[in-house]
Amino acid sequence: MAKRENDSFSVKDLMQFFIKENNLSKGMQKIKIEETWNKMMGPGVATHTTSVKLQNKTLVVNLNSSVLREELSYGKDKIVKMMNEEIGDDLISKVVLM
Repeated sequence: MAKRENDSFSVKDLMQFFIKENNLSKGMQKIKIEETWNKMMGPGVATHTTSVKLQNKTLVVNLNSSVLREELSYGKDKIVKMMNEEIGDDLISKVVLM
């Protein structure tokens, strides 16, 4: 019978290892970006958002309301700052509203 080792790992460490080993970081990043957008902008903006993508440090957000698009365009720098703070990394450098 094999001897057991008493190494203990946190769930967070195990999840990070699993994500890294299976090359899931891009997909997890995509989910995190979408969840953060919905959380930071609230349900009013989330209902008018059709897609949220991160392409080369640029957050591309498709909106189905031209009025909302215009309103959000005035606060692009604030959106970048808030999203990066919530994510905990400088993933976003620019916001494009479409």
